[in-house]
Amino acid sequence: MHPWIFDIALRKGTIELWAKEEGRTVCISEPFSHTFLAAFDDPSRNEMVIGELIDRHGAEPCRFRTVYGMHDGYRIHGGLPVAEALEQQAGYGLHLYNADVRTEQLYFAGNGRVPCSPGGGTPFSTDIDHPLSVLRVQPAGRPGRGGRLDAVTVTGSRRREVRGRSETQVVVDLCSVIGDEDPDLLLFHGVDGWADTLLRASEKAGIRLALSRTGRYRTLGEKSYISYGQMMHRPAAVIPEGRVLIDTDASFIYRKGGLEGVFLASRLTGLSPNLTSRFSPGTIVSRYEIARALAQGIAIPFRKADAEAPRCCKDVRLDYRGGTILQPDPAIHAGVTQIDFTSFYPSIIVRYNISPETLAHPERAGFLPSVIEPLLQFRYRTKQLKKADPLYAGMDAILKWMLVTCFGYTGYKNAKFGRIEMHEKITSLSSGILTSAMDLADAMGYPVLHGIVDCLWVEGVDASDLKAAIEDATQIPTEAEVYDWLVFLPANDGSGSYANYYGRLAGGRMKIRGVMARRKDTPPYVREMQEACFAVMEGARTPELLAARRDEVVGVYRRYLDGLLDAPPEAFVIRRRLSKIRYEKNGLSAGAVSAYRDAGISLSPGMEVEYVVRDAACHAVDPAWRAGTPDHAYYGRLLAKAWREVGFAFSYQDEGKKENGTIRGEGSTRPRTYQDTWTGQAELFRFARSDH
Repeated sequence: MHPWIFDIALRKGTIELWAKEEGRTVCISEPFSHTFLAAFDDPSRNEMVIGELIDRHGAEPCRFRTVYGMHDGYRIHGGLPVAEALEQQAGYGLHLYNADVRTEQLYFAGNGRVPCSPGGGTPFSTDIDHPLSVLRVQPAGRPGRGGRLDAVTVTGSRRREVRGRSETQVVVDLCSVIGDEDPDLLLFHGVDGWADTLLRASEKAGIRLALSRTGRYRTLGEKSYISYGQMMHRPAAVIPEGRVLIDTDASFIYRKGGLEGVFLASRLTGLSPNLTSRFSPGTIVSRYEIARALAQGIAIPFRKADAEAPRCCKDVRLDYRGGTILQPDPAIHAGVTQIDFTSFYPSIIVRYNISPETLAHPERAGFLPSVIEPLLQFRYRTKQLKKADPLYAGMDAILKWMLVTCFGYTGYKNAKFGRIEMHEKITSLSSGILTSAMDLADAMGYPVLHGIVDCLWVEGVDASDLKAAIEDATQIPTEAEVYDWLVFLPANDGSGSYANYYGRLAGGRMKIRGVMARRKDTPPYVREMQEACFAVMEGARTPELLAARRDEVVGVYRRYLDGLLDAPPEAFVIRRRLSKIRYEKNGLSAGAVSAYRDAGISLSPGMEVEYVVRDAACHAVDPAWRAGTPDHAYYGRLLAKAWREVGFAFSYQDEGKKENGTIRGEGSTRPRTYQDTWTGQAELFRFARSDH
C-alpha cells in the first residue's frame, strides 16, 4: 500500500515526506536535489563558465523540450541562487528553465507520485476520504484588533476550553492539548493573524510551539497584490513541518472548497496542503500548469521572453476589444430562458487549440489545451457527482475557480504559458460565438433580451431546441435555467444595467445578481431587509401574482425602516477591502484607515476593514468592535437604496402605464424612465423621521 503523503519538507540533498501508512504517521526521507536547465545563446563564448559549472555543480550536457521545441543545453545541480549567479556570469546570454520551480513539484513529477492521494494516485482522483486525524482550534475574538488571546476552544477527541490569566499560559496549555492529541491536521481559525502572538508566547515560556512536529517552520511573508483589478492582501503565515495547518478564516481555497478542495488543489499542483490552502485560485492554476508540463517533460522558462510579439498600434486596437456585452431594457419579463456556456473561455482554449506555440503554428497540438481539457472533463464529472453527494461541491468549486482564472493568466505578463495575443484571440472568438448564438436565437424565433460574454437571455420557457442548436454550432456545452419572471434593473442613468438582475426560477427559488444583498460591503441590516423582501416575492409565479404581493413587500421595508433605531451596532457593520491606505480626499475608506490607526492597528493595501459609520457628513467611522451610535440617517439612505432595487419590480403593475409600450413577456409593461417611475415612490417612502 502506498503512503498517503500530506506534507513535504526540504533538506539539503533530501526530501522528507510526511505520510499516513497503515494508520501510522511516518516521515520518509529520500535523496533528492534541485536541478535546472540552461541553454546558452553562444556556448563558445561561455566555455569557461560551462567548465566551472561542470566542476562545481556537476553540469552535464542534455537535450530538453520546451513548448516551442527541443533545445541543447546543460542540466545543473543547484537552486535559484546558483541560477541567478550564472545569469550574471554569462552576461545574460542564456535561457534558464526550471530554476524557480518548487523542488517538491520536480520531485513528484520525476517520481510519478501524487500527494493527498491513495495508492499510486492520480491528480484527477475524486476520492473524498482522507486518513488524517483532525483538531479544530477556535480562539475567542479575532486577531489584529488589539485584543488578547485569552481563550481558545479545542475540539478533537473531545471538546476543551483553554483559558488563562495571560497569553503565555493560554499558549502553554494549548500546546499541551495539541501534544496530547498529536493531530495530522490543524483547522485553526485566524492562525495566520495569531502567529506572532503564538511564537512570542512560546518563546517566553521556553517551550516548543506544538504547531510543528519537528519544531521547524517556514514562513510566507505578507503580500499586497492586484488580482483582476482588485487590490488583495495575503497575511504573513507560519508553515509547520509534519502537520497541515489551515487558517479557516484566511484561506480562500478552504472557505470555497473545504478539505476536499484543499486536497484536490494539492493533487493537481504537487504541493503540500499547507501551501495550497494559502494560495489564490490563480496561483493554483499556474502551479497546476507547471506540474502538468513537468509531467510531460516540458521545461519551465525562468524569465519569460514571449510575453508579446511586436505589432503596430492599429492591430493592437483591432485585436483587443474584449467580450461582447449587450444592454438590456430595465424591465420585468415573464417566461425567460438563460443559456450559459459552460466554462466558456477554457472551452474556447481547448476547442480552438490556443497555446503560446500554436499562435504561429496552429497545426501543432497545443500544450495549454492538453492540460485544460482534462480539467474541464474533471469539472463535468464533479458537477454530476455533487448532485448525488454534496461533499463533492468543494471539489467542484475549486475546479470552477481554477477554470475561471486560467483565462486571465493567458494574458498575464509573467505567466509561464501566457501571451497577450492568446488573451485577445480568446475574447475575439468569444464575441463571435455569442453573436452567432444571438443570430441563431433570432432565426429560431427567440427574441434576445440580454447577453453578456458567455450568457444569453431569451424569451421562452422551453428553449431546449435553441440550446441544442447552439451546442451543435459551437461545440461548447451549455446549461439552461428558466425563469417564471426576471427583472433587469436600471443603471444610475436609467439605462439597463449589465449585471444587476433578479428573478424567480421555475423551480421556485430566487436568483439574484448584482443587488445590494449580494455585495460584500452591504451592512447586515440592509441585506436582511432585501432578502426578506425577496423571500416574499419568491412565492409569486407570475408578474401578476407578484404585483398582488406589493403591499406585503412594502410592509417588510416599512418594518425594517421603523426598526432602524433599535437595531444593535453590529447590524450596521460595513466590510470593505482597502485599495490603498493613503487618501488625498476624505471619505469613509480614509476614515476607516484613521480609525484603525487610532486603535493601534497597522494596515496594508488589500486588507479588509470592518467599521460602523458614526457621522457620514464628517466621514467619521468606528472600528466594528468598538462601535458607538450609528449614523441612522446614513443607514436609512442605504436601506432606501436597497428598497429601490426591490421596488422596481412593482413599477409595472399600474395598468395605466401600458401606453408606454408592452415589454417582451406576457403581462409586463415598461415605464418611461426609471427616474419618472420612482419620483412618487421616493417621496412615499422617504426617510422622514426627525429623530434619525
